[in-house]
Amino acid sequence: MYWTLELASYLEDAPWPATKDELIDFAIRAGAPLEVVENLQDLEDEGDVYESIEEIWPDYPSKDDFLFNEDEY
Repeated sequence: MYWTLELASYLEDAPWPATKDELIDFAIRAGAPLEVVENLQDLEDEGDVYESIEEIWPDYPSKDDFLFNEDEY
């Protein structure tokens, strides 16, 4: 399982919190690439409810990870 920003972006509008099956259904209906669906299928299914993308991909970068200097604009 691997994630990239592009792949994770397909889950930004997912109905959080969501189960694995709900996320897979959302990804398919949203037209996400097969890699997104495969990554979700690789999640351990213990009936867990995921609160956000960070629970699926712990290294998901937040806005603080980008060096934006809004004063320059």
